[in-house]
Amino acid sequence: MADGEEDFSALPLPDRFVHKNWKVRKEGYEVAAKEFSLAASESDPVVRQFIQDAGIWKGVVGDANVAAQQEGLAALCSFLDIAGTQGCTRTRQHTVSVIAEKCLPSTRAAAKQKAVEALMLYVELDKPDPIIEELLPVLSNKQPKVIAATLDALTQLYHAYGCKTIEPKSVLKALPKIYGHADKNVRAKAQELTVELYRWLKEAMKPLFWAELKPIQQQDLDKLFDKVKDEPPPKQERLLRSQQAAKEVAMAAGGDDEVEEEEEEEAVIDLEPEYDPVDVFPKIPQDYTEKLNSSKWKDRKETLEEVQKALNHPLIAEGPFDELIRGFAKSMKDANISVVMTAANCVELLAHGLRKKFAKYRSQIMGPILERLKEKKQTVTDALGAALDAVFASTNITECLEDISECLKHKNPQVKLETTRFLIRCLKTTREVPSVAEVKAIAELSTKLLTESQETQRAAAAEVLGTLWKIMGDRMMGTHLDGLDEIRKTKIKEFYEAAEVKAKYKPKPVAPPKAAAPPPGKRPVGKKPALGMKKKAPVAAAPPPPPREEPEPAPLIPKPTSRPGVSKLGAPKSGLAAPSRLGGLKKPGSGLAALSPRKSVVSPPPEEEAPIPAPKLGLAGRGLAGRPLGKPQLEPMQAPVAQVPSGLSAVERAEMDELRAEVERLRRQNEDIRSERTYLNSQISELQNQNAQLIEDHTRDVLSIKAKETQLVRARSDYEAAEQTVQNQRREVDRLKRELSRQVRATSPPPADLVEQIYTDTNSNGRYAESNTNGRYNDSGYGSQGAYGRTRGLASGPLSPNGEGRDSAMSSISSRGGRVSPPEANTGGMEPPPRLFEPTRQSQASVGAESWKRAAEVTQNLKQRIEMMKVSLGEFGKV
Repeated sequence: MADGEEDFSALPLPDRFVHKNWKVRKEGYEVAAKEFSLAASESDPVVRQFIQDAGIWKGVVGDANVAAQQEGLAALCSFLDIAGTQGCTRTRQHTVSVIAEKCLPSTRAAAKQKAVEALMLYVELDKPDPIIEELLPVLSNKQPKVIAATLDALTQLYHAYGCKTIEPKSVLKALPKIYGHADKNVRAKAQELTVELYRWLKEAMKPLFWAELKPIQQQDLDKLFDKVKDEPPPKQERLLRSQQAAKEVAMAAGGDDEVEEEEEEEAVIDLEPEYDPVDVFPKIPQDYTEKLNSSKWKDRKETLEEVQKALNHPLIAEGPFDELIRGFAKSMKDANISVVMTAANCVELLAHGLRKKFAKYRSQIMGPILERLKEKKQTVTDALGAALDAVFASTNITECLEDISECLKHKNPQVKLETTRFLIRCLKTTREVPSVAEVKAIAELSTKLLTESQETQRAAAAEVLGTLWKIMGDRMMGTHLDGLDEIRKTKIKEFYEAAEVKAKYKPKPVAPPKAAAPPPGKRPVGKKPALGMKKKAPVAAAPPPPPREEPEPAPLIPKPTSRPGVSKLGAPKSGLAAPSRLGGLKKPGSGLAALSPRKSVVSPPPEEEAPIPAPKLGLAGRGLAGRPLGKPQLEPMQAPVAQVPSGLSAVERAEMDELRAEVERLRRQNEDIRSERTYLNSQISELQNQNAQLIEDHTRDVLSIKAKETQLVRARSDYEAAEQTVQNQRREVDRLKRELSRQVRATSPPPADLVEQIYTDTNSNGRYAESNTNGRYNDSGYGSQGAYGRTRGLASGPLSPNGEGRDSAMSSISSRGGRVSPPEANTGGMEPPPRLFEPTRQSQASVGAESWKRAAEVTQNLKQRIEMMKVSLGEFGKV
């Protein structure tokens, strides 16, 4: 085995990469990764052979053994790191799709991480578009785990590089299909990707895919969006190689402007879908103008509806739309609001379809729409507002400000209010910062509107100022807000903090005060900026006759003569007067030295190299005493040449320029600190207000809960009292019933003849039945079932406990001879006797008492019948 391993190690790396033994392949990947990390550049032979044989990497990343695959991915990452753009472009067509299908779904976390890192390197080394094009087809894979892993990799790519670097359109268009997948893990990963894109794009991404989602999916995504809506804008965490090079160049130039420009560009991401322009003129009615002049509003509306259908396209081909615009403007004055709304919808569609090409029609339609804002119906104002927004999207705030300013002074309050709201929307959506004059005009008009009587108008004006403040910053808006009272400032501050704008005013950097042109030649003392300026010195120093070994003092010679003002002032005082008085000077501090302080910087030696040390010594130099007094006429013109006419040496002037620049930087820093402190104080006050509001709400809720509990206790006590009252009433009712029954029994009349009563009841109720089961008589006397039926009736019938019914029945039977004749024999052909209880019912004064009385009588009669049937059954047995 040891000999075999030695043979494998002797094989070339490409042969080991394709070996059938996975251990050999694994060791080959490890050795290759080490050699790639030690290579100096992409021209190294080890790297070069794998660049030329790029197809070998397909088998590396798709290795069947997971351990070898992991090492192969590590080798690929090491190779890409050293191979550069050439290695990236040659290998990505072989590896990206295989990585997505076989490496990203790996169960090994290290292998999955290396696979994502390889995709990151592919994006970093060249450009991301080919990588996205390779990954999108993988989203249609049959295996859900492959799709989920690819979505996760896309999420990480966008998180690292951002939507400014990686184009999001193609991914957004593929999202609806992914949301229709049956696997829940795929849908969950799709949601994560959508949320990551929302962090960069916000609401601007919705038009590309939102309409194709189901309502429940939209609701779920809205809940996820709310969690990241208030997060600060994300920043790109990983840069492309091209971006890294540009950043290094910018840092070498010594400025942060590149970073600011990059942030500004990130705010503008093109998410507009690509459409083909449509020619809408064939679909517009030929008699458009004639129908708009019709006296019937339905004809006018139908015409505009046809035009609306024709204009309903995302991109409209350019053409002569003047006639249509004139018709829309005329419809804005229509008396029927349906016509007005339809015309506004047409304007909105046309402006969206033409986009920037609609700007030439703005002056014809914006004024009539603004005038029609006097309508108070919300549906009309919404349609007009949407049309105005579409018109503004094709132009800018400079072109629209004149019409807006006129309507902000309108006598109709509704027009004034809706125009103010339109101005707020314009300020929030514009990407161009208003000029200083426009800011002043808007601020003055809004300040006047703060004094309006309507609270909605005042709030809208405050929102205008707050939004404008957000765009322009504290310095530009400070002068416009100084004259306002604290209450209004607080209201404006609230709108300022809540405003979301797309434009941001950035003042131009202040140029250093004359430090770039005249002084640079006087800064040769080891300063880096001065090194670049040294090369320009010989050009300006060409006129001086004596050659200098050092180029530093050369610019000092032509500078005084290059300025006419300096030569006129410097020559008479220092150039002419000095030679005439030099012979009488004995001390360096007297005479001319006292009159002109500029003489203190003049170098005394007569040699040509004397001006060089003069700036270093400054005012404490050698003075006039070091100059030979015998040669005053030899240097009449050299003295003003070596002097600094301004009275400062080159070093002092350079130091002054540096101090001025430092002061300016400190002022800017101080201003930034002040603005930050103001912002933090406002946040503190806002949080304090929120805390106080929460405490107040909590107190209110506690009091409300206590009040509810009190009400509940009272309700329970009322319920118990009512329940007690009901029980008392029930007992009282029972007592009255018993009393009433006793009174009815006491006052009831004696019963009539029982037999007559029985016959009467029987005839009146029609109860002569033919069946023997009830124990009644039939046509032939007592039937065979009569005795059985009567026995059952007797057994089941109620008996009086005192036997009163039985005694009555016996007395009735004895009075008739001891036998009871059938009812047919006694009552046939004769009318029944009168009812027993008729007189009793007529004599009752109370309905309730009558009912109780009758019930007692019926009970008594039943008892008598039962006794009578008993007697009959007994006699029948005797017979």
